[in-house]
Amino acid sequence: MELESLPLESLPDEVVAEIEVRDRWRRAKAHGGLEFLVTDIGKWPLGKTVRVAFLGGDDQLHADIAEATKQITDACNLTLDFGRNDGAGTFRRWTTADTAFAAEIRVSFDQQGFFSLVGTDSTDTAIGAGGGPVGGNPGQRSLNLGGFTTNRPAQWEGTVRHEFLHALGFHHSHQNMRGTCEGEFRWDDDHQYEPVQNPAGVFVPDSQGRRPGIYTFLAGAPNRWPRAKVDHNLRTVEAPDLVAGPFDAKSVMLYRFPEFFYKSTPSSCAPSGDGQNLSDGDKRGLELLYPHTMAAVTDLQARVDAVLQSLGAGPEGVPGANGGDLAEAYRSRVAELAAAQAEAVS
Repeated sequence: MELESLPLESLPDEVVAEIEVRDRWRRAKAHGGLEFLVTDIGKWPLGKTVRVAFLGGDDQLHADIAEATKQITDACNLTLDFGRNDGAGTFRRWTTADTAFAAEIRVSFDQQGFFSLVGTDSTDTAIGAGGGPVGGNPGQRSLNLGGFTTNRPAQWEGTVRHEFLHALGFHHSHQNMRGTCEGEFRWDDDHQYEPVQNPAGVFVPDSQGRRPGIYTFLAGAPNRWPRAKVDHNLRTVEAPDLVAGPFDAKSVMLYRFPEFFYKSTPSSCAPSGDGQNLSDGDKRGLELLYPHTMAAVTDLQARVDAVLQSLGAGPEGVPGANGGDLAEAYRSRVAELAAAQAEAVS
């Protein structure tokens, strides 16, 4: 039995490291009313027009991507502006030489695989501050659809919706603490498995049919992930500051893994949706993040005040915008979010 070789969705290691440093600082501040910083700062202001721009690709590809995102914007109080000029039929573009933001979401097609920064990380200049192709700075990619210019995947619309939901603040469903994936994944090898790799470097079953576990399989080609990276991308996230809805097996945010990743078949962790269209749960999540009313956040101003009064200096060695203080950058973001939401319901 040959196991399928698949590249999994993942941000570059250096970007993940920067996000982890930032998130540790955020969580250290999450006390005395600072929950606002952790649970709300990652989303865009309610009612905001979020600009999208492209690096490479032609107008037809851009138009198809914009059309695929309509399911998202139809379900929430947020606008994605692709900058199309109806007269010329062109869409907004960005370049790696930009020093000002052409768009909040900067799409590329030239990196390997598919990935996106989550929510407002797309404009968090502390991410990618040391350079590199991916980050929250004007000349860096925030969302990548690798290979779309030459060969779109069969379910490309679902891939677009998955990555754009990341860009609006959604995380993977298989890491939902309310789901079963942590206990359903085959983390370890079958008993007495003898590591065997095929000519492509993929770990495969041994001569007795014993299979590699997830850790071993992902250590081989094409991913070559160390154990820590597997944990970061697949293990359940149980941080007390995260807000998680019910586990949704139909969500486009539930990754489609090969059957051998699971202990049972069929698995309660496996997706039951079509992988293309937003589930009812996805739409409810969008309405929760970007509601058309603000009845659920009547304590918003008190939480904002707590953040503005309590934020201290940012983490050492992690610059904010233009090399400034990270905490000051978050003060500005919190103030912007509060003002936008107040205007949206006025």
